Amino acid sequence: MSGGDWHDPFAEDREAVERERRRAEREARRRQRQGSLGEKVQEQQAAATGAGETAVQPSAPAIDEPVAPPPRPAGAVPPRTLLVRRAIAAVIVLGLAALLVFAAVKAIDALGGSDEPAAPAGAAKVSELTVPEGLDRHQIADLAKEAGLKGDYEEASKSSKGFDPPKYGAEGAPNLEGFLFPNTYELPKKGTTKDLVERQLASFEEQIKGVDMKYAESKNLNVYDVLKIASMIEREIQVPEERELAAAVIYNRLAANNPLGIDATIRYEDQNYDEQLTESRLAEDTPYNTRTHPGLPPTPIGNPGLASIEAAANPAKSDVFYFVVKPGTCGEHVFVETEKEFTQAEAEYQAALEAEGGSPTEC
Repeated sequence: MSGGDWHDPFAEDREAVERERRRAEREARRRQRQGSLGEKVQEQQAAATGAGETAVQPSAPAIDEPVAPPPRPAGAVPPRTLLVRRAIAAVIVLGLAALLVFAAVKAIDALGGSDEPAAPAGAAKVSELTVPEGLDRHQIADLAKEAGLKGDYEEASKSSKGFDPPKYGAEGAPNLEGFLFPNTYELPKKGTTKDLVERQLASFEEQIKGVDMKYAESKNLNVYDVLKIASMIEREIQVPEERELAAAVIYNRLAANNPLGIDATIRYEDQNYDEQLTESRLAEDTPYNTRTHPGLPPTPIGNPGLASIEAAANPAKSDVFYFVVKPGTCGEHVFVETEKEFTQAEAEYQAALEAEGGSPTEC
């Protein structure tokens, strides 16, 4: 075999190895380029996320450890904090609105509006009026006028629809004196004297139900008679413990058919509650002069409270027949049985009256 025809039997194997080496190098370089490209894509995604853009998140790795959330963009506010801020802002706005409304109301009041605070929504506006024990219709009328009630109280207290005075023995009564129960009453802001009278009568009817009238009825006295007695007690007596004794004096004198001699009845007739009564006036023959007329006065002389009504219905078991103001006290009385004791007590009172030049009491 000549040298030109010689063929290396391993040449093809070496070429194959060489081709395989070059292919492996190309494959390695391709993978390297792909790796670099992936890193660049990830860097671009991170940069886009940092600038506030929406980035496609890679699938979560299949591991048990928690994956950290993507970083919050600079300056971003957490959702919960944002809600709190919005709530605070809403409160501030409402507060400012309330202040504006308050300022507007004050401005209206300053221009002549009402000085009274507004009542809660749905609540009726009411005012209170206190009627003390013992006042008569004319005096209550003055209270009603001062309270701003509309209407004529004296006219309204002559009669009232639905109230029946004869039921209580007051046939032919000229008015509702004695039935106008003293109390504290709630009235509408635009209330009338009729509203007050109706409440007083309703209160009377409720209170009289609890008064034991058996003893008074056994003496042939009805409710209206008891109210007359109670009204005199209310005018004459200031010390609560004396009410039943004063009632006993009245019952005993009625039983003996003696004049009661209670000057408060004359004061009611004359509407004189301040000036001294003269001897000539005490001797006048008028319907309410219980010095000259035996028995009870024609009507109650005021509107008694419950304590005086109860005392008038159930007097003390006593033989006292007179009572006289005790000098040097605030309304206390001396209660005596005989005329001799009365004359002595009366003399002491008159002496004190002259010495003082007026009422010898210390009230």
